[in-house]
Amino acid sequence: MENLEGLIEQAPELIVAYGMKIIFAIVIFLVGKYLAGVAKKLSDKLMTKRKIDPTVVSFVSNIAWSLVFAFTVVATLGQLGVQTASLVAVIGAAGLAVGLALQGSLSNFASGVLMVLFRPCRVGDYVDAAGISGTVDEITIFSTKLLTPDNKLIIAPNSAMMDGTIVNYSAMDTRRVDLVIGVSYDANLAEAKKVLTTIVENNQYVLKDPAYTIAISELADSSVNFVVRPWVKGSDYWPAYFELLEQIKIALDEANIGIPYPQMDLHLKETPSV
Repeated sequence: MENLEGLIEQAPELIVAYGMKIIFAIVIFLVGKYLAGVAKKLSDKLMTKRKIDPTVVSFVSNIAWSLVFAFTVVATLGQLGVQTASLVAVIGAAGLAVGLALQGSLSNFASGVLMVLFRPCRVGDYVDAAGISGTVDEITIFSTKLLTPDNKLIIAPNSAMMDGTIVNYSAMDTRRVDLVIGVSYDANLAEAKKVLTTIVENNQYVLKDPAYTIAISELADSSVNFVVRPWVKGSDYWPAYFELLEQIKIALDEANIGIPYPQMDLHLKETPSV
């Protein structure tokens, strides 16, 4: 009873003492979280102003946020009376177990660092990696965000990106459009080649250098196949692809050059009745 009465008497002092600690801890956490956001925005702004690659900007700003937030958590626990030195020692002792449990996350982090250092792709590049195709929207600490052509957001682990083959369609300034155009065996091949050459030379997207290629590539089952390989700017690839196909079809029709398509001849034989 005496101990209970003593606790009751000390209750106001305990409430004030620990209440203030809790309030200060909440304040530290909120301020620290706010500062983490400020650190991220500030690093983003400074690096963008210096025209640093957006891939590096995104990665570094995320690390800045994580470091400030981690410091905030440690400071908050310290305000609550938790022995942070002991806590760090415990975390260090458990590092091996944590590392094994989070080896996937650590692998993603290491892969993210490698992506920033070696830059197989950058923000804005259209790539084919980890079994998906899309435009790189952001490279974070653990994952890479890709936007597909139909505007889907795909989040791929950094380790999956780095462990496989990355095909970067935006790395080079120019790309070659590869078309296969089949014409009938009855067609005048010289005339067909002249029509294809005229289309390529007058197309708005085709570059003069490197030179284009137009040649017979195959004597197929039902057609003589031409390869049409002009060079265009990387950003003009799909507009050029679609426009060339349309122009070639119209021009061949106007020149009365047939484009064969699969067909089957049926021969009906009448069986005499018995």
